[in-house]
This record gives sequence, structure tokens and C-alpha cells, in this order.
Amino acid sequence: MKKLLLATAASALLVGTASAEEVKLGLHLGFTGPLESMAPDIAAGGEAAAKEVSDSGKFLDGSTVVTSRSDTTCTDAAASVAAAERQVAEGAKVMVGGQCSGETIAVLEKVGIPNGVMMISPSATSPALSSIEDNGLFFRTAPSDARQGEVIADLMKAKGFESVAITYTNNDYGKGLADSIQAAFEKLGGTVTISAAHDDGKADYSAEVAALAAAGGDALVVAGYVDQGGSGVTRGALDTGAFDMFVFPDGMVNDALVNNFGSEIEGSIGINPAADGDGPARFADVASAGGFDATGAYAAEAYDAAALILLSMQAAGSSDPAMAKEKVMEIANAPGEQILPGELAKGLELLAAGTDIDYVGASSVELVEPGESAGSYRETTIKDGKLEVVGFH
Repeated sequence: MKKLLLATAASALLVGTASAEEVKLGLHLGFTGPLESMAPDIAAGGEAAAKEVSDSGKFLDGSTVVTSRSDTTCTDAAASVAAAERQVAEGAKVMVGGQCSGETIAVLEKVGIPNGVMMISPSATSPALSSIEDNGLFFRTAPSDARQGEVIADLMKAKGFESVAITYTNNDYGKGLADSIQAAFEKLGGTVTISAAHDDGKADYSAEVAALAAAGGDALVVAGYVDQGGSGVTRGALDTGAFDMFVFPDGMVNDALVNNFGSEIEGSIGINPAADGDGPARFADVASAGGFDATGAYAAEAYDAAALILLSMQAAGSSDPAMAKEKVMEIANAPGEQILPGELAKGLELLAAGTDIDYVGASSVELVEPGESAGSYRETTIKDGKLEVVGFH
């Protein structure tokens, strides 16, 4: 009888060992292109969560997580699709990404859905992604720009702006955000004097600035990219004296903005997704240990995206995205024991024991249907040439 028990125990051990695997997590982000200054911290956030899970030894019977980076370029959908296809060919079944809305839509439709790849974007914010047919495979930890437009409109009215001009990058992200801002501002009684697209990659934006200046307004809303045309239009507006007050949505708000303009944009407003509370403080500790900037745009959302992917696998008891996708909304929301950054091992343990968790994470995660963030935003202003946090909305 003792020999039988020993044999059974040995068999169980072999089964447990055999079930461990190497899970490949793709980080599909814009390492080149108009938001390349943001991508390193975003990637580092995702990699920090993956390392935390892998190092815990508590993930799917001792499975490990490996990450790989691929470049979306943010603007070239064909290049983004090709890079995502290489990720899949190399074994990635889940991805943090894309980074920008247009290429995210292309990758989801041409790679994610056909191959059953689950994607959680930390930063693609187009309202079009709320209604896209995704087979339940797409989620995002950044809120839709429908929400961002409302927050920006409320702030502009609170600042006493009666009229604004809007310039936006000529793609899905820019157009969707500009439309959202205009609709929300006009609903509050404000006037949009002009809403005009600008193309990225140009050396001269004098024609665009001239049209904006002719329309006028209390401020210029720049719904663009800080490493591209958004900064080009801002520079032109400053140099010509067309505007001295600006409103910068999320694609413009990082250190590159103040490096480019400093005190020239004194008093202007910046808005980007961010959370208050214990999560950011805990994430700051994680980032410090990992050697990256916790306040980098969308770094927190990337940590949360990777954590949600891996915790959903643990909840499903499988690395199969078809099973894991059914658990994302469940672990992202109450009820359950709250899990903060640095506590992923605890979350894995609780899930393995069949205990519910409520993943709060670095960005106060709360997902609403169809799998996107309910939304929390940080208001900043430029003071003495630096970004200063004013509050949260």
C-alpha cells in the first residue's frame, strides 16, 4: 500500500511538472513614430508585471512568462500588422497593445481575431474601439476618448473659456477625440471656432496655424502627438503669436512637452489618464525597483494590462486565451480581495485557492462593458516650465 501511495505521489508530481509552460507575452507598442518617447516606460510597466508573476513561482503550476517587444510604429497599420504576425508566429498568444488606435484596430481585425489572440491595450483610446466586433478578445485599461472629451470640456468651461480652436492628428485617434471634445464643449454652451486636421511628419505647419489663427479662440486644443505634428503646430502657434493658451490631451502630455516648450506654455492645461490613491504609490515602488518612470504616460496602464492578462489565465487555470478572456471582467472588478501593484503573487495564490480578487492595480482598474476602463484623469498645468499635478477627475 505504501508503494502504491508513493507511486501515486510521484505520478502527481510528474503531471504538475508537465503542466508548467513558458507563456509568451507580446509587448506591441510604438517604439518608433509619433509617440516613441512614451513607449519605453509603457513597455517597462508591462515587463515589470510579467517579471513579478514569473518570479513568484505561483503562476499556472510553476509556469514562467517571457516577454518580447514588437514595433507598431503607431501610424503604419501594415507594419504593425506584420510585426504582430511575427509575434504570433513566435508563440505569443496574448499581447499588451497596440499603443495607438488606428493600428490597434488593424491588428485586432487582421491578427487578433483570426488567431484567437487576446489583446489588452494600455493606451488606444478611440471611441471606435468600444463598438468593434472583437470576439471578446480585446480590452483596454485606458478609458475611451468619449470620456476624455467630457473631462476636457468640463475643465475648459471651468477655466472660463468661451471659445476654442481644435487641431487634431489626421487619424482615428485624433478625429475621434476632436469630435468628442467638440460635442461635449458645445453641449456646455461653448463654441468651437474651427476643428482642423494636421498631418504628422511635416517640416512646416504655417498653413495650419494660419487657419487656426484666423478662426481664433480663447485657447488652442492640440489633439496630436508630442513627438510629431502636435508639437509642430504648437511651435508655429507660439512663434506667430496665434495662441498663448493651450489644452493638451493625453497624446501630448509627457516630459517631451515641457522639454519642447517649457515656460512658453505657462498656465496651459494637460490631461491624461491617471489614478489617485494607494495604487500609484505602490506602483512607484515597483517602478523604482525596475528602473523606470512610474509617472510616464500609460506606464501604469501597461502594468495593469499585463497583470490582468496573466491573472485571468490563473483564474481560468489555463494559458489559452479562449478561456482566459472569460475571466478578465471578473478579476478586474469587485467583489473580491483587492490587489495592488507588488501584490501579484498574492493574487495568484488567492485565485489558485478559488478566492475572488478585485484587481485595483496601478490605475484604479474598473472595467465596464465592453471591457474598457471607466476612466480617471489627471489634470496638470505647466508652472515654471514644469508639469504640475492639479487634481484628478
